[in-house]
Amino acid sequence: MLALLMGGNAVAETLNFDNAPAGTSPEGWTLTMTGKGEPKWTVEAEPTAPSKPNVLKQSGRATFPLAIKSDTSIRDGFVEVKFKAVAGSQDRAAGIIWRAKDADNYYVVRANALEDNVVLYKTIKGIRTSLAIVGRKGGYGVSARVPSGQWHVLRCDFAGSRFRVTYDGKQLFEVEDITIAQAGMIGLWTKADSVTLFDDLTYGEIK
Repeated sequence: MLALLMGGNAVAETLNFDNAPAGTSPEGWTLTMTGKGEPKWTVEAEPTAPSKPNVLKQSGRATFPLAIKSDTSIRDGFVEVKFKAVAGSQDRAAGIIWRAKDADNYYVVRANALEDNVVLYKTIKGIRTSLAIVGRKGGYGVSARVPSGQWHVLRCDFAGSRFRVTYDGKQLFEVEDITIAQAGMIGLWTKADSVTLFDDLTYGEIK
């Protein structure tokens, strides 16, 4: 089924945040977090945006800030987003989530500009656990350059228990896990004091 996803046989939708006024929160989203803190998600004008004029910016501080697209319910499909890591001394991360039941239960893959790696996790009852890569014993995600101040593309195709991660057009790894098998919401994720910009969120479902 992953071959079908990569072949584009999914009904897709793209959100670019350009219809919302700058300085406001986007409609149709649950802006929340896993853990504690004060996340801040706002639509902002950004001259470098891949699709001008606006982006979605996370500039607050929380354990894991989340923006969940409330009206989505996808079991098998894909999520892709363009992101730019801007700042953060504790962390500088950008992630996408899928099969989210709520703010404490979901899958997430994230790229980190301070660690220069990409890692996939499951979050269950608020506890985040990294998942092993298919065909490899041990380790923690995959090393990948994630320069700050540049736009990148992060994508995950998911079908059944199999997840395929692509970063800047290059397939990085696959993970297999059956913890969350049912359909759920998709969304965006950051960590700690990350200041991150997001644009062109595209998602689709295999019908």
